Amino acid sequence: MTTPDDLSDDDAVTPQFSRPSKTRMKKQAHDLQALGDALAEMPKDKLAALPMAESLFDAVIAYKNTRSHEGRRRQMQYIGKLMRQADVEPLREAVSAMQVPRAEETLALHKAELWRTELLVDDGALTRWMAEHPQTDAQQLRSLIRAARKEGLGPPEQRHGRSYRELFQFIKQQMAAAANG
Repeated sequence: MTTPDDLSDDDAVTPQFSRPSKTRMKKQAHDLQALGDALAEMPKDKLAALPMAESLFDAVIAYKNTRSHEGRRRQMQYIGKLMRQADVEPLREAVSAMQVPRAEETLALHKAELWRTELLVDDGALTRWMAEHPQTDAQQLRSLIRAARKEGLGPPEQRHGRSYRELFQFIKQQMAAAANG
């Protein structure tokens, strides 16, 4: 009789499966559906430029035009099925390339909001802003800050009105101008 100590590393008792587990196959199917969902978010002209089968393209367009929840769910399953035969790496790269600018835009908006908050709360923030963005019209910025602070002192339903938004837009424009040139 053979004992476990007698077995060599080559004879190790590890089961060899010829196919992936059901759990792994489901995860892959859900990943493909998520990729299909991201493709459906893309504009039609960008979708047409991607290297994909015509049947997959038609399925994504049909998904975009479907309004009922159940119809969309079933269409997305169909897209996932079609994607099993497709080369998904170029599609993943296209989706990633489209999402990166969105993340950068979101980060820029958060930075502008942070600057607006600092400028409204701290007088020293104006000096820091001018050091980082010397092209800014200081008089206009001071005027916007003053108006937004004045608005903030009013009753709660009138706070964060027009001046607050104008200050944000001004900051956003100045940051974009600094990034572009």
